[in-house]
Parts: sequence; structure tokens; C-alpha cells
Amino acid sequence: MIRPDKVKVFIVDDSAVVRQVLQAVLLRDPGIEVIGAAPDPLFALQRMQQGAWPDVLVLDVEMPRMDGITFLKKLMAERPLPVVICSTLTEKGAQITLDALAAGAVSVVTKPRVGLKDFLVEQTAELTQTIKAAARANPRSLSAAPRPAIAAKNPAPITFAPSAHVLTDTTEKVIAMGMSTGGTVALERVLTTLPRTLPGIAVVQHMPEKFTATFAERLNSVCALEVREARDGDRLIPGLVLIAPGGRHMQVRRSGAQYHVEVRDGPPVNRHRPSVDVLFRSVAQCAGRNALGIILTGMGDDGARGLKEMHDAGARTVAQDEATSVVYGMPKEAVKLGAADRSLPLGEVGAAMVEYGRG
Repeated sequence: MIRPDKVKVFIVDDSAVVRQVLQAVLLRDPGIEVIGAAPDPLFALQRMQQGAWPDVLVLDVEMPRMDGITFLKKLMAERPLPVVICSTLTEKGAQITLDALAAGAVSVVTKPRVGLKDFLVEQTAELTQTIKAAARANPRSLSAAPRPAIAAKNPAPITFAPSAHVLTDTTEKVIAMGMSTGGTVALERVLTTLPRTLPGIAVVQHMPEKFTATFAERLNSVCALEVREARDGDRLIPGLVLIAPGGRHMQVRRSGAQYHVEVRDGPPVNRHRPSVDVLFRSVAQCAGRNALGIILTGMGDDGARGLKEMHDAGARTVAQDEATSVVYGMPKEAVKLGAADRSLPLGEVGAAMVEYGRG
């Protein structure tokens, strides 16, 4: 008999090995109950409609009869529930997974093509925490919203060689943003509302390697701002958004009136690499009151202490509110620490950034 306090999970994956390993790994946690597994979405939907409706669905995206994206869209339109995507760690898998996140999936678990069993066993804690956080998520906050019209990117302006006494393309302000679960959709909704005149923006989104470059390309295609994956030494200039590469930390440094980013290897911080705390602490140190810090939806507490350091250094700080967060974890911890000047619904975050850029 299933205890009411257990998270009920249904697994959909065309690989029998994946289904078996995932079930064995999840059942090690006494707070999780696997109530079913299916090789494709059509069979899964039949089982679920017969009474095996889960708290969380773990879903592959490349399957026969009906692909995971089509199934996900059907679910989110008819009966939204938290969905965790289980995707292969490839460039093709990255694009498909981003499509799934845009369609309403809450989070992503990556799986390698080889060494699957050992990998999933090693990632047991992360996997179970992701599923438990997904069970508390608000999938309706990910429902499709009309995308605002955006201005076309302006061509690069004609420039002249600068005088030795003049600094070009510099800013005395910087914006730092951090997010996790639900953050890919939240960030897109914010950035697509922004003009290209804002100060440089540095972003940490918890995301695996190979995913961030595809994510940045996707954002760049729909934003007036230029968006790309950060490279070590890149300057933060107005109109540019730099996304921290998956698997590496990103910090902001200042040289004179210019900001640039450092992209470095290093151990995980708060179990994450890149870590929001690493970014926020560097901004607190190099920019102080000339910065705006924003923490959006996500599980855990990464970024809360860093945002507090920014706040204490004189920066303006914003946390996403509970009602619009997919998972009210990171923003909640920041608010509890007194790190946020304001808690705002996601729809008002862009306006706060524009206000800051004009100030």
C-alpha cells in the first residue's frame, strides 16, 4: 500500500534497462514510490488514466509511437503535472530537452549513452532530490504565455579607433541573475521583454555541460539583447547577456571602468557548478552598490547567501515571489536571510531591470 506522504513516480522510457535502473535507484529512498513504468507515452497514458496518476512523471524524449515533447504538450494542456525529463547528454539531446522545458517540463536529469547504471547510482541523491522538488513544483506557472514582440537586433554600429584617454563600451553597472528549476522558461520570459540598452547581464542557470551553449543560442534568437555562452575574459557591456557554461564557475571582475568574466574550473559549490553563490559573491566584491542582483525560481539555497552579500555591499536585490515560482526554494531562502529588497512576480522583474538601467 502506498503511503500518502510518499512521492508517487511514473517512469516513461523505451529502454527496459533505464526503466529497471531508475526504479531500483528511486526505491532506495523511503519517500518515493514508483507506481508504474511504461515503454512509450501511449501505454503510459492508458495506465495513468486507469488510476496510476503520479505526483511526478519521469519522461524520456526520444521514443516510438509518440515522442516525449508531443506527450508533454498534451499533458500540460489537459492535466498539468510536474515532469522531469530524462535526456541523453548530447548536443541533439540538449536541443530536444530545451524544447521540453519550454513545453512545461520542470527539470532535467541527464543520462550517458554508456555506463548508465553506474552513473545513475552515483547520482542517486541528486536524482531523488530533483524528483522531490518537482513534486512540490507549480507546473501551471510554466504554462505557455504569449511571447512579447521583440525589436530586431540592431546591426553593429560604426566605430572609430578610441583615443588613448577614452574608454569605449564600458559600464559602471552590472546585473547578475541566478536560477535553477523552472529557470529556463523564467529567464526567457524576462529577457524577451528587455531593450538592448541595459547594462551587461551575467547569468548562472543550473544546467549540464553542452546544454548552455544551445540555451544561449535559443535565447539569442528571440531577444533584442545579444545572448551567448560566456568565455573566459569576455567583457560585460551594455546589451550583452553572458550565460555561465555548464560544468564551470563564472565570476565577474572589474578593471578600471570595465567588467569582464572569469570562467574557471573548480569544485561544486552548494552541489552546483556553475554556482549562483560564486557569481553573486564576485559581483558583491567588484561592483557593490553599482549592481543589481536577481534570484529566480529554483530548488535548494544556492545564491541566497551570495545575494545577501550583494545586499550588504549596497546592491539592489530582487527575489521572484512564491506565486510565480515553479519551485520557491532559492528565492525563499534569500528572503529568509533578508537578502532581497523586493519580492516580485516574474512579470515585473523585467520592469525592475529597466528601471535600474535608467537610474
